[in-house]
Amino acid sequence: MTDTTPTPEAALKALRWPLRLTRAGMVAERLSRAFWPLASLGLAVVAVLFLGLNDTLSRAAFWALASGLGILALVFLALGVRAFRWPSRAAALDRLDRTLPGRPIAALSDSQAIGAGDAASQAVWRAHLARMAAQARQARPVQPDLRVSDRDPFALRHVALTAFLVAVVFGSVWRVSSVADIAGPGGGALAAGPAWEGWVEPPAYTAKPTLYLNDISGPTLRVPEGSRVTLRLYGQVGALSLRETVSGQGGAAPADGAAAMAQGFDVVRPGELAIDGAGGRSWQVVLTPDAAPKVALDGPLKVEADGTMSQPFAARDDYGVVGGRATITLDLDAVDRRHGRTAAPEPRDPLVLDLPMTITGDRRAFTESLVENLSQHPWAGLPVQMVLQAEDAMGQTGRSPPEKMVLPGRRFFDPLARAIAEQRRDLLWTRDNGARVARLLRAVSFQPDDLFRDEGAYLQLRVAIRRLEAGIADGLTVETQEEIAQALWDIALLIEEGDLSNAAERLRRAQERLSEAMRNGATQEEIAELMQELREAMQDYMRQLAQQQNQDGQQQAQNGEMQEITGDQLQQMMDRLQQLMEEGRMAEAQQLLQMLQQMMENMQVTQGQGGEPSPGQQAMEGLAETLRDQQGLSDEAFRGLQDQFNPGQQGEQGQQGQGQQGQQGEGQGQQFGQQQGQGQGEGQQPGAGGRPGDLGRDLADRQRALRRELERQQEGLPGLGAAPEGQAAREALDRAGRAMDEAEQSLRENDLAGALDDQAEAMEALREGLRNLGEALAQNQQQRQQGQSMGRAEGGGERRDPLGRERGNVGRLGTDDQLLQGEDVYRRARDLLDEIRRRSGEQDRPDLELDYLRRLLDRF
Repeated sequence: MTDTTPTPEAALKALRWPLRLTRAGMVAERLSRAFWPLASLGLAVVAVLFLGLNDTLSRAAFWALASGLGILALVFLALGVRAFRWPSRAAALDRLDRTLPGRPIAALSDSQAIGAGDAASQAVWRAHLARMAAQARQARPVQPDLRVSDRDPFALRHVALTAFLVAVVFGSVWRVSSVADIAGPGGGALAAGPAWEGWVEPPAYTAKPTLYLNDISGPTLRVPEGSRVTLRLYGQVGALSLRETVSGQGGAAPADGAAAMAQGFDVVRPGELAIDGAGGRSWQVVLTPDAAPKVALDGPLKVEADGTMSQPFAARDDYGVVGGRATITLDLDAVDRRHGRTAAPEPRDPLVLDLPMTITGDRRAFTESLVENLSQHPWAGLPVQMVLQAEDAMGQTGRSPPEKMVLPGRRFFDPLARAIAEQRRDLLWTRDNGARVARLLRAVSFQPDDLFRDEGAYLQLRVAIRRLEAGIADGLTVETQEEIAQALWDIALLIEEGDLSNAAERLRRAQERLSEAMRNGATQEEIAELMQELREAMQDYMRQLAQQQNQDGQQQAQNGEMQEITGDQLQQMMDRLQQLMEEGRMAEAQQLLQMLQQMMENMQVTQGQGGEPSPGQQAMEGLAETLRDQQGLSDEAFRGLQDQFNPGQQGEQGQQGQGQQGQQGEGQGQQFGQQQGQGQGEGQQPGAGGRPGDLGRDLADRQRALRRELERQQEGLPGLGAAPEGQAAREALDRAGRAMDEAEQSLRENDLAGALDDQAEAMEALREGLRNLGEALAQNQQQRQQGQSMGRAEGGGERRDPLGRERGNVGRLGTDDQLLQGEDVYRRARDLLDEIRRRSGEQDRPDLELDYLRRLLDRF
């Protein structure tokens, strides 16, 4: 019987290609591990030659570096030859075998140890060899592992490869020939004769391309000012020389040395550029001038009601403006030198503001606006001169002509706030006005009950006056001057804007400010802002009315107690008021504003059904009472803090030379504080007697009681659903509670200043909670009474359609009023159409009303 057992040679014959490829991979793997330093060094040297960095070296430095690199290359070559071992066929077979399950290649070379004479054992052995041969035929070439990171932890091979790729992209293979120039006589450059290369690189900001001088054959060369000229001379030293008069250096190129073969300079003036020698060339260099930038005002100054100014300007430059600034100086000759400005002003540095640059677009020509609020600057409201200055990339500047103007500042319409702001300006004019300012402020605050709506503003003013008088006695410093000026500014803002938590008071305040502005001839921008404030206050007031509105107003309607006014009627009155002011008819606008005030005063607010307050109203009233108690507690802590800094001073006493007038002012201020502090649970004037620690503990106990009252009110809040306003109200009340806890802790530690900060935070959180709670209640009321106007002051059925027509009782739709009376019938029609469009865009209106409005628009 013929033996068909496969031999190892026959099985391995089928593996010749996988074996060859695996062995080749092993060769590459061992070469990379042995010669990677030599390859990295070769790539680095080629990169240096391609980039021409060798041209920057002198001959001595070149030979020294070349010798060092040659020695290093020999060392790397010797180490690589020593480390390299040619892979054997057995090693390749072993690597290939390790990739197969069961090591079939090694199994094919095995021989049968026992059972050689047994036919059954031989059959099993042959079957085993057949299976191993079949598995061996599944072998695939093994990929080599070319990683050498364990031998090159600093990745120097990657650095060399990166440098080589950069040299290939940005360098030139022809620069390798410069090595022969450095090597000396006999080089290739000498055999080819002298040669040169040159480049002119304009400044980067011009965005112009680099010029290759070898390609320019004309006699004239136009380049921008500040361009960089780079020349490379090849061949025998002295065969070519450079001659130029454009750099302003006034000297020729060096006659000998390697420095004469590579030169660079900037072009600063027109002149001649020439290369003398065989193949040389010359040009007349003409400079393209870089003009200075230009900047000028580009429109009138715009001022908003809060004092923010917006001054348009235009700037341009042939290559682009890189920066600019506005310099404002006081025009002392134009200042009205009366009252507090009689004395010489203190010297102040000019006010310098950076001009805004356009972010997108071309900076060679653009327009922008300088927007700043300089209301707190000492020169606000005084004549000044503004000069704009622009700068280009070359450093050249352009200036605009001086523009005379009055430095805009915030206008105060409240007489008391305006008086305090004027005294602040006089104090900043010069510290010599300190005594005069203190006297006038005492005179202004002589009768606080008639002037101050908020005791806090009065107390802050008295502290500022005392601080000013103490500073005058000790010598008023600049720091004290600025501190008092900031305090007076905050007091004026507090008086002007108020700290109003009640919508009705805010509405009345907005009406007073608008009336004062019309009497004082305010600008259109100021009137527009005050009008917007009035609209917002009116909306808040109407929301408060909606919250307190009776759900069933029939009973009051039968008793004749209901006065109805729709939101549309109020909107029409507001629009008419704004139209009169825009047309300059201030007398008529004043009359209409008075009518609006009387109308709002006559509106009655119902409280729940049958005269019983609703849960929402009870919560609002309770939180408002808590806010008032917290305000009173904060005032007492403030007076206690005053007594700590001024022990022994009570009421009208004064230790700094105060006159009878100042004593009366302080006495009335104390009476004013006592009136505001009534109902707080304490009849004794805080700080009047006892130790400071006793006062702190007493205030801390009252603060804790107020905190518990707030917790009780939070537990009794009505259900607000998942509305964002309701959630915001709860979060605000939680913040108020935490602030009260911190205030209590500060009071127990007798830290009255820290307690005042915490109490102020608590009051602000309470106000925010009141606003959010009111909005949440108003939304709930609106959902319950869809189809009814939220602007009515009393409950009752909606009696008008969106056009203001009576709906009637038995299906009659119309009105007896003449809607088209007057001369301008078409304007009235346009107004009606615009109003329909406006209402149709309000998505919170009922779907039935929106459908009706759209049908009207489709028809007309």
